[in-house]
Amino acid sequence: MPRITASPALSRLRVLDLTRVRAGPTCVKQFADFGADVIKIENTELEDMGGARDGPDFQNLHRNKRSITLNLKAPEGKAIFMKLAETADVVVENYRPDVKFRLGIDYESLKKVNQRIILASISGFGQDGPYVKRPGFDQIAQGLSGIMSVTGAPGKGPMRVGAAVCDVTGGLMAALGIMTALLERETSGEGQWVQSNLLHAGIQQLDFQAARYTMSKEVAEQVGNDHPTSMPTSAYTTSDGYMNVAAAGKAIWTRLCETVKRPDLLENPLYKDAPSRAKNRKTLNEEIDKILVTRTSAEWVEILNEAGVPCGPIYTMDQVFADPQVKHLGIATPVEHPKLGTLHLLAQAVKLSRTPATIATASPERGAHKDEVLAEAGYTAAEIEQFKSKGII
Repeated sequence: MPRITASPALSRLRVLDLTRVRAGPTCVKQFADFGADVIKIENTELEDMGGARDGPDFQNLHRNKRSITLNLKAPEGKAIFMKLAETADVVVENYRPDVKFRLGIDYESLKKVNQRIILASISGFGQDGPYVKRPGFDQIAQGLSGIMSVTGAPGKGPMRVGAAVCDVTGGLMAALGIMTALLERETSGEGQWVQSNLLHAGIQQLDFQAARYTMSKEVAEQVGNDHPTSMPTSAYTTSDGYMNVAAAGKAIWTRLCETVKRPDLLENPLYKDAPSRAKNRKTLNEEIDKILVTRTSAEWVEILNEAGVPCGPIYTMDQVFADPQVKHLGIATPVEHPKLGTLHLLAQAVKLSRTPATIATASPERGAHKDEVLAEAGYTAAEIEQFKSKGII
């Protein structure tokens, strides 16, 4: 069957996808959604994909790809992979660091067949160092990076972020690295080895929280829903639930006090400046809670936004996708799956004006495209059948 291209933006690129679970597929999804020819290379034997193939996780991560099965441990399987690598632009893998060397598909080996190829390796803790042999998972990285130490209510113990932030960021950083390597290749004509890891991705997510330590040796603590330094920014109680208000900075703080008819707060020495408001956050939050509990979240969202005070509701997932702005952005995008029918998956978060990303095809069935991919590589029908009979594909 002819390949359906999601976008012309990256349609000239071919990506060999050796990834599984989340960080690697997150990286590859960036290329698949913008039209790269992504060939997902799966084991010839069924494997644990980190979730059911027909489930939301797998379907969301592996759309816009073609799939082949290939036994990379067999010499014939490795030879097929290297033949595909001859015309590929990128290979992405998130095996444990030693696996690619044992399989003979490390960067130096790939470079021998294709000087322009880019290998992206995503790992838990890096490609070398004292933790190189440790298995890496998002929550482990959240703990090691310090994210869990600054998340949650004070005195309640560490708390994981309710999303796979290290996995996703590790994947996105790898995608950014690949894009940079592709751009550099236009000048040098050579590929290179791109590396990202979940530990570094987690520390990068901390941003100024981490920089507070590297610059001033200040160890950030848990502050619950409060902003670590810019108050009042927190989740506040309303008559029907909770809402977020972010009144950092003198101008917005002044607007908030004037809008809620509490100019006395502006004169209170406890809240005279940003450091004071951060230091006295407990009493400040209590004052704001007393004010906001008098109306519903929806009423305050309208009043405060009209006054130029940043604020918003705190949604459950069903409320997220019922929100008019979320609907306007088209974040839940339909795609037809041959077995599951119409699915709604998460659209690309990056918008291009001329060559936008789309979800053109649902995640493929395992090995659905092996015949056509190998035929494109120059193998005859007889050779393909022989590979099947020997369990190579």
